[in-house]
Amino acid sequence: MSDPLQTSPLQTGSLRPASPVQRLPGWVPLLLAAVLVGADQWLKLWARTHLNYGDPAIPFVPGLLGFQLTYNTGAAWSLLAGATVPLAILRLLVGLGILGYLFVRPQPRFLAVVLGLIAAGAIGNTIDGLRFGRVTDMLTSPALSAVTRALRAGEFPIFNIADSCVVLGTLLLIVMSLLPDRRRPVQPG
Repeated sequence: MSDPLQTSPLQTGSLRPASPVQRLPGWVPLLLAAVLVGADQWLKLWARTHLNYGDPAIPFVPGLLGFQLTYNTGAAWSLLAGATVPLAILRLLVGLGILGYLFVRPQPRFLAVVLGLIAAGAIGNTIDGLRFGRVTDMLTSPALSAVTRALRAGEFPIFNIADSCVVLGTLLLIVMSLLPDRRRPVQPG
């Protein structure tokens, strides 16, 4: 019986053999998500115990990154403010759904990591939403605020590790979808 991940050149019309797709075992994205959720929860705890709500930002990497405690009952830019519990349930379903999918159907390495990032972010903010009725945010970026002010969009929102995971994962997913598929066989022409 042939390997379903490897197709012969005669079946695809390609003059070169197709390479097998390298897939990550389902536990790898689970581990990645667990580490990222742990880091997110640790930084949120640190922020709640070491920063004061309403205080100005404390530079960490001057001009690039700082700490300032705030809370959000909605999504990015306070969209859907006050909808913490419905958003938390939706985030939980998305995060667990992605991880369940990756566990049952292992995906190519890059896609598995990207989806693991998104799942970690969803779950990290779910924990805050369900525990506290709001999400703890503490990271500020003067550099990103300079960009959003130049675009007349105000200050860049204060964010957390979970938010960063969702945004980075989504951006990588978009970039990946725009790149040509290198595994697609070459058709004679």
